[in-house]
Amino acid sequence: MEVIDLKSLYADLKKRMDAVIDHLRHELAGVRTGRATIAVLDPVHVEAYGPRMPLNQVASLSVPDPMTIVAQPFDMSLLGAIEKAIRASDLGLNPNNDGKLVRIPIPALTEERRKELSRHVHKMSEEARNSVRQVRRDMNEKLKKLLKDKLVSEDDERKGLDEVQKITDQHVVLIDELQKKKDTDLLGK
Repeated sequence: MEVIDLKSLYADLKKRMDAVIDHLRHELAGVRTGRATIAVLDPVHVEAYGPRMPLNQVASLSVPDPMTIVAQPFDMSLLGAIEKAIRASDLGLNPNNDGKLVRIPIPALTEERRKELSRHVHKMSEEARNSVRQVRRDMNEKLKKLLKDKLVSEDDERKGLDEVQKITDQHVVLIDELQKKKDTDLLGK
């Protein structure tokens, strides 16, 4: 009879759930809160040398003050393409090209826009919770199959299901905390 290492199953579970948390962190970093941050430009891709490339691969980005981002292209011929890509993004930004670099003023967020962004944050958080639950479902099915194939005892399966739920709960709490922190940044509550 093959010995099943439940610890490695838990490690795999944590790794998959941690990936969901990391993805959510990255997504939330792209939601602007009224302060200039380079992460807000992560979704912007520039038409450069054929394929579309992330903005940070064709320009140096900096934040000279809390309400401005500056993009300094590595290749000056891309100035127009960078400006066009930022305008075309759905970020609501209006870049200015001065011939050497692109200045991107970050407008103050209206109360309505803040609430809209908060709803978007809640939607992203719920998607992350659903992803975590899907990982839990996969792992529970794996444990049930191991029991059915008589590779683990009923006690081990029960302990395994409890451990999977405990790990899931920890990750859901992390998602809730990330959502709450972003809401605080957006709404000041």
